[in-house]
Amino acid sequence: MPDPRIAATPAPPYWAVIFTSVRTDLEPEAYAAMAEAMDALARRQPGFLGVESAREAVGVTVSYWADLASIAAWKADLKHHAAQSAGRARWYSAYTTRIARVERDYTMETSPLSGGERVPNTGRQA
Repeated sequence: MPDPRIAATPAPPYWAVIFTSVRTDLEPEAYAAMAEAMDALARRQPGFLGVESAREAVGVTVSYWADLASIAAWKADLKHHAAQSAGRARWYSAYTTRIARVERDYTMETSPLSGGERVPNTGRQA
């Protein structure tokens, strides 16, 4: 069974929006609530394929999309726009957004059917 923390994307090609950020110490509860709300909202957008996120000193969130039009629609969403404004004003000391086309992906999982052995996937490409 795939790990639910890793997005189950379709075979390439598809698009990735990579948001790398450094947080301020301001309003951690408000930030967490907004992040949860934006995750739920993104999941309802046409063309959304999945999301992965990790945070330590630097946060990295990668969202996956079917096409550039879906990414543009998400960027223009009014609630998302309000969250972006709040992030710039209060929650981020630095960030970078990158958009990339995924041409190839590879997967490795631990299979319960193989006694816990690692089962590599040969990969998929566009």
